[in-house]
Amino acid sequence: MSSDEKFMRLALSLARRAEGLTNPNPAVGAVIVKNGKVVGKGYHKRCGLPHAEVNAIKDAGAKAKDATLYVTLEPCDHFGRTPPCTEAVIAAGIKKVIVAMKDPNPITNGKGLKKLKQHGVAVVSGILENEAASINKPFVKFITTGMPYVTVKMAESLDGKIATRSGDSKWITGDDSRRYVHGLRAKSDAVMVGVNTVIKDDPALISRVSKGKQPVRIIVDSALKTPRNARVFSFSGVSPVYIATTKKTKTHNIITAKSDHGKVDLKDLLKKLGRMGLIHVMVEGGGELAAGLVEKKLVDKFLFFIAPKIIGGRDAVTSVEGRGISRMSQALVLNNLKIRKFKKDILIEAEV
Repeated sequence: MSSDEKFMRLALSLARRAEGLTNPNPAVGAVIVKNGKVVGKGYHKRCGLPHAEVNAIKDAGAKAKDATLYVTLEPCDHFGRTPPCTEAVIAAGIKKVIVAMKDPNPITNGKGLKKLKQHGVAVVSGILENEAASINKPFVKFITTGMPYVTVKMAESLDGKIATRSGDSKWITGDDSRRYVHGLRAKSDAVMVGVNTVIKDDPALISRVSKGKQPVRIIVDSALKTPRNARVFSFSGVSPVYIATTKKTKTHNIITAKSDHGKVDLKDLLKKLGRMGLIHVMVEGGGELAAGLVEKKLVDKFLFFIAPKIIGGRDAVTSVEGRGISRMSQALVLNNLKIRKFKKDILIEAEV
C-alpha cells in the first residue's frame, strides 16, 4: 500500500463517521500530512457546519502550511451554507491536495481543483476513487438526478416468505439482525412502508440505537386507511410521519402524489421526497410496495436478511409480490453481491 493510499484510507474512515448525518450534503473526511505524519484530521459532521477540510485545517493549526491535504471529495468552490473550502485551503498555505473523487455536483465538478491549481497548489485526483464513491452513492444519485437512493430491506425465511398465511411476521430474524437494521435506519433519511405493513405489524419505524438523528417515516397509503391509533404516531415528536396518497386532503403531513391506476405513483413520490431533501430512502415493506418499486425500476440496492426457517404456504406473503414476470429472461439481475453472517441469519446485499 502506498503512503497516499494509507492516508486516504484514514480520510475515508473519517468520512464513514458522517454517513447519513450530513444529507443532503456528502459525507467527507480529510487528513493533513506533513513530513510523513498526520497533523490534522476532520470530517463534515452535519449540514450547515464546517466542511471536512476546514475542520482538518483547524485541527492542524500552523502545521497546515506547506503540508499535504488528503480529502475524499473535491473541495467546494462556492458559497452555500458555508464559505468555499478552496479559499480555506489556499489561506492555510497547503501546498498539495490529493482527492479521491471529483464532486459530481455541477456547481463544483472540477472547479474546485481548477481554483487550487490557479493558486499554485499541486493537485492529484483519483486515489481510492471507487471507495469514496461507494460512501456517497445516495449523494451522487441525488445531486445528478434529483431522486433519492432507494434501498429495499426485507426480512424473510429461507423459502422467501415475509409472513405466515395469517400475516404473522414477528419475528423472522434474530435480535442481532434487527439491531443492525436499527443502525441502518439511523443512516437513512427516511423509512418507507406500505399501509398494510402498518395495519398488520404496527411498527414504530424509529431507530432504537440512534442517540440523535431519526429517519422521517413515510406510509404509502393510496386509500388513506392508516389507523389513527397506529404506533407510528406515538413517536411523532421523534421525527415527522408523512402519509403518501393520491387524494387531496387538508390533513397535515400529507404528500399528494400522482395516481398510477389508483395507486400512488412511486416515481412521482420519490421525486417529491427528493425535493424535500431526503436523499436516501430505506423501504421496509411490504411485498406489494417492493413489487411496485421493482416494476418501475426504482430500486438501487436490496438487503435480504434471511433466517434459517421454512414457513411455506401458497398464501404466505413473499418479499416481492405483484404480478411478477412470465419469463426468466425478464428477471432483475443484481450486482456487487455481498454476504454477511449474523448469529443465526445471513444478510445478502446486492445492487441493481
